[in-house]
Amino acid sequence: METKDRIATKAHELFLRYGIRSISMDEIAAHLGISKKTIYQSFEDKDSLVEAVIELEIQENMHDCNLCKGQSDNAIHEVYLAMDMVQEMLKGMNPSIIFDLEKYHPKAFRKMHEHKNDFFSRITKENIDRGIEEGLYRPDINADILSRFRVGTMFMILAPDVLLSKYNPAVILKEMTENFLFGMATPKGTELIKQYKQQRLKATQ
Repeated sequence: METKDRIATKAHELFLRYGIRSISMDEIAAHLGISKKTIYQSFEDKDSLVEAVIELEIQENMHDCNLCKGQSDNAIHEVYLAMDMVQEMLKGMNPSIIFDLEKYHPKAFRKMHEHKNDFFSRITKENIDRGIEEGLYRPDINADILSRFRVGTMFMILAPDVLLSKYNPAVILKEMTENFLFGMATPKGTELIKQYKQQRLKATQ
């Protein structure tokens, strides 16, 4: 792995765990066992490093979402696989990261926002279209509106308001996801959701 990629990968790990603002370039250098000067040979400043980290996160998101889609048996299964993936990510993610991005690194925040409005909205709409074709989601729903609604609520988990802050993000994600699915589901889809809920419950016992 090239030095630039090593720096971005380590910064990605540290930012997710501790937040962006709380991690300095000195600390990144120390974790890598290199000098801060070496970092600045690859990245002009912290802003450019954060942008590289966000690009890395975007690529990982796209890979993981496509993997869930490819490995799923049906549209509802795809949503559950994606929920498992996000819940795992949330375990090691510092909740301040979105706030840090928006306040201190607006260019990187815009990149993430564009990714949300483009890729996440598209793959969510594709899931809804798939579910309709499979007879799992109702054919009368508006896939475009609901896909944007879904993505908007997903990002609420990363920046919860006062009312939601007392709950674990994984719990919020589960509640939002299953209510979203039940709202779209046909009787056939409803039975499948119940099956997946039961399977997940047994797995945790």
